[in-house]
Amino acid sequence: MIGETLSGNGNRAWEYFTKICPSYLEDISELHKTEPYVYAQMVAGKDAFKPGEAKNSWLTGTASWNFYAISQFILGIQPDYDGLVIDPCIPCDWKGYKIIRKFRGTTYCIDIQNPEKISKGVKLVIVDGKSQNTNLIPAFNDGIEHTVTVILGINVSNKTN
Repeated sequence: MIGETLSGNGNRAWEYFTKICPSYLEDISELHKTEPYVYAQMVAGKDAFKPGEAKNSWLTGTASWNFYAISQFILGIQPDYDGLVIDPCIPCDWKGYKIIRKFRGTTYCIDIQNPEKISKGVKLVIVDGKSQNTNLIPAFNDGIEHTVTVILGINVSNKTN
């Protein structure tokens, strides 16, 4: 998933996520035999005695890796020494999404908008009503709430690109 986002392919990154996310596997819960909201340590392959059966739920680092991949690469909210880098890579058909992110004692209300229906590229960043020339949101460390609007489109000067 992370590799696909680095290549700018949000559609494929999301496809990979849905193939391993337990909530997308509910149709096979009788065969899977684990909770539909928990990652398993392994799932038996097609040549196994019980193909598709999951084993050792709750005993894997998969959930934390998926949280990392989704929050920082697909949704694109990446902590940085100087603040938060906003660099989403989403499916083209997403119109946008909103995230509330607490970071170093400050709350960021982030509204990502995708009017051009693209996977990757930050066109405009507005922080507290002021346009920025970068996709790095500064770490305010002031304990108050800040509003961030991000418009996807043709790239401007980005810290990550």
